[in-house]
Amino acid sequence: MSAYSALTAASYRASVRDKTTVFFTFAFPLIFLVVFGLIFSGKTVEASGRGYIDYIAPGVLSWGVGNAAVFGVAFTLMQWRRDDLLRLVRTTPTPLASVLASRYVIALVIGAVQAVLFIGVALLPVFGLRVDATWPLALPVLVCGITAFLAIGMVIGSRADTPEAVAAVANCVMVPMAFLSGSFYPLDAMPSWLQSVSKVLPLGYLNDGISKAVSGRADLASTAVACAGLAVFALVFGVIALKTFRWSNES
Repeated sequence: MSAYSALTAASYRASVRDKTTVFFTFAFPLIFLVVFGLIFSGKTVEASGRGYIDYIAPGVLSWGVGNAAVFGVAFTLMQWRRDDLLRLVRTTPTPLASVLASRYVIALVIGAVQAVLFIGVALLPVFGLRVDATWPLALPVLVCGITAFLAIGMVIGSRADTPEAVAAVANCVMVPMAFLSGSFYPLDAMPSWLQSVSKVLPLGYLNDGISKAVSGRADLASTAVACAGLAVFALVFGVIALKTFRWSNES
């Protein structure tokens, strides 16, 4: 078994071992979808004429996927470093790329499962999400989004030394971003200055790309813009993560 395969298997076992964490990874964002979906059931956004669920479902999905990517890799890197597992890995020929790639694959799988689950629930008659034929354009945006938020999680996991520190920093990043990027409330219904703020946040690009693809407003140009924006964030935070990565708490 290659080092990459062994690390991927270890990452998978670490991800599914704690049943409570697995449950809330998927259930916690769904709670927001159900609550907001019921609150705004049957209501439309005047600016576009579409239902609130057409914005809420992609927004909550984007936040849930980003949240899972950030917390998943941040907690794993912190735990492996605190338990000196990374220092042991460093004594082997295993490159850093294999360590990070193993977490990347797990994040992609989790994101795919979340997307199927979220859209499936939102399509229920009680919520009434409408999915248009352009939905496949959401797939590259989803992959780019997971990549960007994984890079953010790598930065957090490389610097935070305790679970409490990971949770505090990650929540300080993700919760305000969710509100400023339209995950819980349509950007079209927000003041213009808030809509401008979303353009400098990675979650804003993820929300916009997935929302347009699901609602039939996407084309190759808008998808390319969303992917390019997320790629920039992935590159910037990826470079920072590589510069700040620590194999142990002493280094």
